[in-house]
Amino acid sequence: MTADLSSVLGDARILPVLTVPTAATAAPLADALAAGGARCAEVTFRTPDAVQVVKVMAAHGELTVGAGTVLSAEQAERAVEAGARFVVSPGLEDEVLEKCSELEVPVVPGIATATELMRALRAGVDTVKLFPAEPLGGTSMLRALAAPFPQARFVPTGGIRAAQLSGYFSHPAVVAVGGTWMATAGHLERGDYAEIRRLTAEAVVGSAA
Repeated sequence: MTADLSSVLGDARILPVLTVPTAATAAPLADALAAGGARCAEVTFRTPDAVQVVKVMAAHGELTVGAGTVLSAEQAERAVEAGARFVVSPGLEDEVLEKCSELEVPVVPGIATATELMRALRAGVDTVKLFPAEPLGGTSMLRALAAPFPQARFVPTGGIRAAQLSGYFSHPAVVAVGGTWMATAGHLERGDYAEIRRLTAEAVVGSAA
């Protein structure tokens, strides 16, 4: 249906999920993530400046930037125009899938049930966001869904912390793991880019272990 997510992310397996309040934060945040070894990032469409944040971070040059919390075709289009290389949604919305297919960008819809996964696969999408991963049961839920759908690939996101990475990455169906702990609202409010860099580096090392 669209380009494959793995072809866009390359060997990047840590996906920082970012809710960035102002575009002024975007450049130093991109610097901190890249310095920590991140090669991709998801900018959520939860703030008024999200489009501008995508533009600034996409222009950084060292990060493959995607748009997250995309709920409509219009948001998907604006995200791609701003430089997003992939689109992530918290749920399975047909108009988002169709728009991403039209734009020829990878789309990662959120799923929480076997029925939703079957719908995604039927629509030609084989990489999905298991969301919210930890509240759904974490790696136990991942294994339960992966067993009857060996063609499916997963990007678990939601409630995951650094200590849980090895459990997710031990499953061959996991393409990448998304998380907010590397750059929280508190980090951004304080301008604590050194801590963002440290947490990102820790996560990148954990993804390779």
